[in-house]
Amino acid sequence: MNKYYICFLNYKHNSMEINFLALIAAAFSTLLVGFVWYHPKVFGTIWMKEAGMTEEKMKGTNMIMIFGMAVFYAFLIAMTLQFLTIHQWGAIGMVGGDISIAKPSYAAFMADYGTAFRTFKHGMLHGFIAGLFMALPVIGTNALFERKSWKYTLVNGGFWIVCFMLMGGIICAWI
Repeated sequence: MNKYYICFLNYKHNSMEINFLALIAAAFSTLLVGFVWYHPKVFGTIWMKEAGMTEEKMKGTNMIMIFGMAVFYAFLIAMTLQFLTIHQWGAIGMVGGDISIAKPSYAAFMADYGTAFRTFKHGMLHGFIAGLFMALPVIGTNALFERKSWKYTLVNGGFWIVCFMLMGGIICAWI
């Protein structure tokens, strides 16, 4: 086994390992939210009007490529969200990522706090914070320069806040 571990905690080995299944599930969750969020009976009609999108523009596009890239981008977001939702990253960061050089206090800390705040609810809280203070401002800034409306900003920003919450919950709780 490689001595450098990243991502989800493996409590049996007291190390960090990537849980790709959780990250992939979190990434795909954005498609599920999008299918509901952008449905015409929810925010889809508002989004189309505010984005200047028409049915004609949507025809003839490569939807497999679009959805594939959307999942890829969501996976990149999921990779970042794990650092924001899992507090135990701080402990592994304090030893530089190499637990083989960690002092016994690291193992003691992880034994005491290795599962602290590892719930869906806690992940959703951090996802909400990340969505509100990262995703919304990025979308809002782009909307300002693209001369998009506040409705456009709220529809798309709200989508990403909800996605970050769901992704954060999945990532934080999936041990």
